[in-house]
Amino acid sequence: MKKTLLIFILLLARHACFAYPLPHPFPPFRIAGNLYYVGTDDLTSYLIVTPKGNILINSELEANVPMIKSSIEKLGFKFSDTKILLISHAHFDHAAGSHLIKQQTNSKYMVMDADASDVESGGRTNFNYAHDPSTYFPKTIVDKILHDGDRIELGGTTLIAHLTAGHTPGCTSWEIRLKDHGKQYKAIIIGSLSVNPGYQLIHNKTYPNILHDYQHAIKVLKALHGDIFLASHAGMFDLQKKYTLLNKTKSNPFIDPQAYEKYIAKQEVMFNRELAKQAL
Repeated sequence: MKKTLLIFILLLARHACFAYPLPHPFPPFRIAGNLYYVGTDDLTSYLIVTPKGNILINSELEANVPMIKSSIEKLGFKFSDTKILLISHAHFDHAAGSHLIKQQTNSKYMVMDADASDVESGGRTNFNYAHDPSTYFPKTIVDKILHDGDRIELGGTTLIAHLTAGHTPGCTSWEIRLKDHGKQYKAIIIGSLSVNPGYQLIHNKTYPNILHDYQHAIKVLKALHGDIFLASHAGMFDLQKKYTLLNKTKSNPFIDPQAYEKYIAKQEVMFNRELAKQAL
C-alpha cells in the first residue's frame, strides 16, 4: 500500500491533469432510488442495486478497491454481487482497479469501443500518454464492447451509454432513470469535458477528431438535461457540500438540474477559451 501511494504521489507531481489531493474514504450513502455512492472524497464510484445483481461504475485506483468493497458492504450489499463493471473513461484514476475487481467479483467488464484499446493495453495506446509509463495501469480484458446509445439492462434498471469523447476517444457519460419517493428522475454521470494540459485541439496527429469530439460532447450533454448531476470527480458536482446538506434539508440536494446546466455552460466557456488560445 505504501509503495502504491508513493507511486501515485509521483504521478501527481508529473501530471497536472491529475493534480488533486490523495483520495480518502468517503461515507457511502444512497443518492436516490437504487443509486448509491461508494467512491472516495475525489474519485467517484457508483453502485446501482438491482434484484438480479449490481452494477458498479468506475474502479478507481488499485489501492482504492478495498475502500470500494468496504463501502458496498457498509451499505449492506455484497461486493460479490457486482455483475457489471463500467467506467467513465480509460485513465488510470478511473480504470486501474478494474482487473482486481473482475478477479474478485467475476463481473462483466463493458467499455466504450474507442476506449477498449487503452483498457486492454493498460494505457499504452493512449493518444496523449502512450509514451509515459507512469500513466500505465493493469491491462484488463474487456468482455463487451459498447457503442454510443447502447443500453445496459439489469434487474429492471436501464443505463444508456452516451459517447462524450474528447477527454478520451471513448469517454462515456451515463444516463440512469431512477424512481425516488414516487417521482421519476434522470441521473447523468458526466465522464469529463476537461482539456488536460498538453492536449492539442488543433492538428492533433494522434487524435485528429479531438476538436470535433469535444464540441459534440458539449452538445450531447447540453441536450440531456439531467435532474441529478454526478461526475467522475467529486469536486465537479460539490459532493461534500451536497452530502452535508443531505440530512439537513427536506429536499434532496443531489436533485439539482440547475447545477447541471451551469456546469455544462461553464465547461463550454472554458473549452472555447482554450481553443482560442491554441488558435493564436
